[in-house]
Amino acid sequence: MAETTIKNIPAAGADTAAENADVAAENARLAEENARLRRQLEEANAANAAKETFLSNMSHDIRTPLNAIIGLSALAKRHIDEKARILDSISKIETASDHLLSLVNDVLDMSRINSGRMQLQSESFSLSDLLHDCMTILRPQLEKKNHTYKLETENIERESLRGDALRLRQIYVNIVNNAVKFTNDGGDIRISVSQKLAKGKCLLTFVCIDNGIGMSEEFLKRIFVPFERVNSSTISGIEGTGLGMSIVKKMVDAMGGTIAIKSAPGCGTTVTVSIPLEYEKIEIDTSALSRSRLLILVSDTKEEVLYRRYLDEFGISYTVASSMQEIMAALTDADFHGEHYDGLVIGSSRDEGMSVLDLAQYISKSYPSVVQVLISDLVWEDIEYQAVRSGIRTFIPLPFFRKSLINGLNRALSADSPAAGVSAGPDLTGRRILLVEDNMINMEIAKEILSTTGAEIECAVNGREGVERFTGSPERHFDLILMDVQMPVMDGYEATRAIRGSGREDGSSVPIYAMTANTFAEDIARSREAGMNGHLAKPIDVNALMQMLRGIAR
Repeated sequence: MAETTIKNIPAAGADTAAENADVAAENARLAEENARLRRQLEEANAANAAKETFLSNMSHDIRTPLNAIIGLSALAKRHIDEKARILDSISKIETASDHLLSLVNDVLDMSRINSGRMQLQSESFSLSDLLHDCMTILRPQLEKKNHTYKLETENIERESLRGDALRLRQIYVNIVNNAVKFTNDGGDIRISVSQKLAKGKCLLTFVCIDNGIGMSEEFLKRIFVPFERVNSSTISGIEGTGLGMSIVKKMVDAMGGTIAIKSAPGCGTTVTVSIPLEYEKIEIDTSALSRSRLLILVSDTKEEVLYRRYLDEFGISYTVASSMQEIMAALTDADFHGEHYDGLVIGSSRDEGMSVLDLAQYISKSYPSVVQVLISDLVWEDIEYQAVRSGIRTFIPLPFFRKSLINGLNRALSADSPAAGVSAGPDLTGRRILLVEDNMINMEIAKEILSTTGAEIECAVNGREGVERFTGSPERHFDLILMDVQMPVMDGYEATRAIRGSGREDGSSVPIYAMTANTFAEDIARSREAGMNGHLAKPIDVNALMQMLRGIAR
């Protein structure tokens, strides 16, 4: 880099005082310019070094899962007749694929943020649903490492919030994932969520505490720097881009929040995130519940406090039992006195598993008029088939708050309330699905998954062909359209707008879901603006797809 030479002109008498001042000012300007150029050079060198670090990290981190996928695929072919070996290889390929996907997502997120293209969404969401979704995502990793864990909520008065739920979930999941990753097997992880109302907004505070390996004071100063990673010999198999906490920090900052980390080597880590959010007025319906008498099974004392608090607030009649034996005694006693319970609320924890479903099955046979509601942190899709057949009418996910509990119970006890769920695999026999997808492998995968529902699948290889198939079919021929977004000839957005504007009666009503690798919040918003009903991300999450199809089945 060429620097500008600073002038040095000697003064010659009193008449040159002004000239000397000008020279001094020019020298100061040139010195400042040189300093600016040096800073630019240092920043350019730092940027080049960061790029070199990035390429080095990505080369290693992407090749590692790719090597596993390629190698295990070769082994699976070699042992094609050995079912156990094939299943083991497929399981490991899935793990490597998930890791590779997380790497790609991190890199794309950082690129989107640094380019200024990250746009926060403002949408209504349920805090209960958000936290349940987070724990559903995190539970497999927590249980794989045999961690004990607990989610606690305190002072939650506003559960209907407004903000970017997708980014919030990403922040929370990223933080807990780090806790899981950097805590030795059999560790302890505690998560708490609380609220504080201030200046017309709700300050939502999320705290994650682990007893993991901790971090040094020196590393804490660099934790939000991209590509920085803890080097630890105490835990093997730690992988990642070193982008996670940098992404979290930028998202928290964009939301106007704060993040604080306390840690020390060998002493675990505490991460606290506080984000201000708007809240909405909640509508509570007790029309059916106020006329009912409930029997509640709950063994957790904190949950019992919430049941009593919310039910007492609305004057609901109820009895609490802490064991299945107490439930049976209460039902028998009610029979003896010629009374009855309208509903049984079964609170379960993850280690009670099938025992609560056994209870539900017994109750449904012995007391068929009693409406049964399951309140649990279990994944509904995993237990739906057995739960519905055991007599469960409604499922309310943990954690619950005022609105989710009262409205959920009221829906269950309403005379016209449908039973919860249908089956683990929805029956779409007689229904037609239009699959618009230009990638033949993706089309084959989607067709194979959809074939389990019994639906008839028709395909189109681009948006224009999809529109032609739809407009060339009889009214209400298709019950659902799954639309890729990036396609030749006509993309999915344009194709959706063409279908919505086709003038056909079913053009405005047929459900259209994006099924695409474009997964940023802006992409989801763009799908909605084009007229789509929802958004399914690739790689296809079979559970999410089936959950959407259950809605179609109903």
